[in-house]
Amino acid sequence: MNTAILTIDDIPSLNTPAIVDYLNEKGITAVMFATGQHLEKYPEAAEYAVKNGMIVGNHSYSHPAFSSLNLEEARREIEETEKLLDALYARCGVQRRYKPFRFPYGDKGGENTPALQQMLKEYGIHKLDDRHIPYAWWKENGLDKAIDTFWTFDFAEYRMHSEPDFTKESIWARMHDPAPQSGAVLFREGNRHILLLHAHDESDAILPGYYRLFIDHLLEGGITFDVPEFLEA
Repeated sequence: MNTAILTIDDIPSLNTPAIVDYLNEKGITAVMFATGQHLEKYPEAAEYAVKNGMIVGNHSYSHPAFSSLNLEEARREIEETEKLLDALYARCGVQRRYKPFRFPYGDKGGENTPALQQMLKEYGIHKLDDRHIPYAWWKENGLDKAIDTFWTFDFAEYRMHSEPDFTKESIWARMHDPAPQSGAVLFREGNRHILLLHAHDESDAILPGYYRLFIDHLLEGGITFDVPEFLEA
């Protein structure tokens, strides 16, 4: 069996409700990481995600590279979005059971990494249960100990926005790469994944329903989706 947990970055967006509807159609619960700026810009789309069963986590306020920030700046990025997420769940009348966090770009803060991990503990951030991830490089890079949520496979569909040569076919090739430079092979019996997709209206403009195309392909390839579970904060 080849299983996966789906994570989606950069919500809310105009296409977030359509993504949520599709995921519910397929019986998939995703962890959706929101930026504070987008929460302020598209509050109704974020409410739609929460009310329709998605887990919405913290992706910072303004999506910076955390290695470029001092600790006080980093704290503001985390704290401002935590406040917005608390308010979001309260508006929706939904208990905020889980508080996951993902660093933009997977940038854990450079020399401030240990201090930032401690900061995440202070804010009660929940670690996605990744004990099923089997790859040696996951542990070698300390990802099994980190509180923030990383990934094993990135579709990288956002590259379509800025790279004319990066197309649907490029993503298809990435999905079937038998020896990827980073991450794990997507289609291999017994593999376990934390998948990274993005909620970008720009991607929909280039490739309408891109999320549906990719996830349908995963399902057709025998990948099943687990309900995300979390470890105690």
